[in-house]
Amino acid sequence: MQIPIKAILVFHSAARAGSIARAAAELGVTPSAVSQQIQVLEVQLGVTLLTKAGRGVALTEAGERYFSMIADRIEGIEEATGTIRGFRSVTTLTVRATPTFSNKWLLPRLGNLLNQHPDLELRLDGTNEPTDFSQELVDIEIRHGDGRWPGLFVEAVADERFYPVCSPDYAATGSMAAADLLHHRLIHSAKSQAQWNSWFPLAGISTQQRWQRVLFDRSHMAIDAAVRGMGIALESSLMMGDELKNGRLVCPVIAPPRVELVTQWIVCPRDHLRQKKVRVFLDWLRLERAEWQAAHPSGCLLD
Repeated sequence: MQIPIKAILVFHSAARAGSIARAAAELGVTPSAVSQQIQVLEVQLGVTLLTKAGRGVALTEAGERYFSMIADRIEGIEEATGTIRGFRSVTTLTVRATPTFSNKWLLPRLGNLLNQHPDLELRLDGTNEPTDFSQELVDIEIRHGDGRWPGLFVEAVADERFYPVCSPDYAATGSMAAADLLHHRLIHSAKSQAQWNSWFPLAGISTQQRWQRVLFDRSHMAIDAAVRGMGIALESSLMMGDELKNGRLVCPVIAPPRVELVTQWIVCPRDHLRQKKVRVFLDWLRLERAEWQAAHPSGCLLD
């Protein structure tokens, strides 16, 4: 029996992408050409491999078994082909993450990932817009929200502590009571899940009067504004770890209320977990998270 190599490669791409349209874009062909090749393979094998799932596709039980048997071999062929041609084999990984997480947490650590995997070409897309995985060529996302996205693989990045911070030139560590903050300029991050109007009641403070404030639509701007002495921000230990560690930010409040949240989540279609490059990124991210948690297990550098 003649082995339908082309059809097998097309099936591998569609199964890995979870979308006929995405596989077509990766292969540089039309979606109908992808569908035709998959049909050829299904006829040869006598089983249905893919089924429609929303705007994408999902593997049947037979498709799941077949993909698991061929995936490593095809990836090995791709690597071998690149090597024998005399070129360094390169795998492109596209990660979407919120601007603050990209700037404050991912970017300082990405050198470790790239040094460990020199054949990995990374594209980091910093935006708060959630990915439509059936239409966009994104492999994995770090998404801001509450973690409730049915149908997707979802894993928390880490527990975060939120507390007031400012430049040490603005106010010294532990130099204020919570009520004193009402007499200072408060920096607001408009999209943050922790807001001053919720924090004050937790500290037992009535906030009937209007306070002086400055507003930003990104947490990384609020953090940088606090570093520059513009006022006092309410921000996450996950995002401002470097600024706390090097002393550019301090907590001016004595015994602030404990506010713990998870705001950042690893998100992708479950089919993407079959991709070697996604597994490499996930394994690396989990190790980096474990190191961060070991350095400050309470989620707070101030404890």
